Amino acid sequence: MATGKFFQEVNLLEQKSYADGIVFPTVLSPASNTCNFTEAIKAQKPWLESLLETNGVILFRGFHVESPSDFNDVVEAFGFPEAPYVGGRAPRTKVVGRVFTANESPPDKRVPFHHEMAYGPDFPNKLFFFCEEEPVSGGETPILLSHIIYEKMKERQPNFVSRLEEHGVTYVKIMSDEVNSSDIGGSDWRSAYMTDDKKVAEERAAKLETKLEWLENGVKLITGPLPAIRIFGEKDNQRKTWFNFTSLFYDGLKNNNIQKPGSFATYGNGDPMVEYDAIVDCLRIMDEECVITPWKKGDVMLVNNLMALHARQPLLKPPRRVLASLCK
Repeated sequence: MATGKFFQEVNLLEQKSYADGIVFPTVLSPASNTCNFTEAIKAQKPWLESLLETNGVILFRGFHVESPSDFNDVVEAFGFPEAPYVGGRAPRTKVVGRVFTANESPPDKRVPFHHEMAYGPDFPNKLFFFCEEEPVSGGETPILLSHIIYEKMKERQPNFVSRLEEHGVTYVKIMSDEVNSSDIGGSDWRSAYMTDDKKVAEERAAKLETKLEWLENGVKLITGPLPAIRIFGEKDNQRKTWFNFTSLFYDGLKNNNIQKPGSFATYGNGDPMVEYDAIVDCLRIMDEECVITPWKKGDVMLVNNLMALHARQPLLKPPRRVLASLCK
């Protein structure tokens, strides 16, 4: 479908269509061979932002984006403020400008569904991903509409959802003195809080509603209570979203484990979160409702972090290089 002189909307087999008219994700390609991507973004920014607000994710495919510098130009063209990564749990390395590596854990490991930095009160509103090297097999970035998860969980697990809405959630994580590159959340406290000074780390953590309790070889982070269900969107189009990290902390339940070592969640009032059947059901719904589209070299994916969750499939056959940028 043509959308002006710059973009045309295209269809993929993996897309999902919903009763409210959402096509997820929206996929845009150049309307002509002469389309200048950054100029098109600047010319159509209000329309693109409206599309992102409504549909949750835009996948730009077929544009001339070859390098991290090209990707940085795309991010800059949108003009969104950069989001800080203070308190971030995954190790990331700056590549150029506002471009960083994505999660640096071993690529054959799956990263469960999550809203970026939903474990704190200060999270990015938008995420950009760029495929610099296309995987031969695996390594996709599945995406998922958060309000769909909330609605299905409210229908299937009303008591669990009610407790989450009433009490919120508190997150506890043990963070090491050293980076653990084998863990998807393996950042050390120095990297996370961007300092070698424990006092400064405590001050920066406190601004993120996190208390630090120092251990012999690391620190315990206690964050919250925070809302587990959030409401986003314009007044006439507000949605409740599944904005919590329970699926990541408890992803191991599918393999009969209780939780990830050193990471767990409780209700905001301190009660333990032991509704394991409900959490397994949530993980099942996520797998059923997600969209998994293989990466193509040059793809740029723009994610509304308030509306959509993302994950990472295990890389089956390299190479794969997907870069990221976080925005307010």
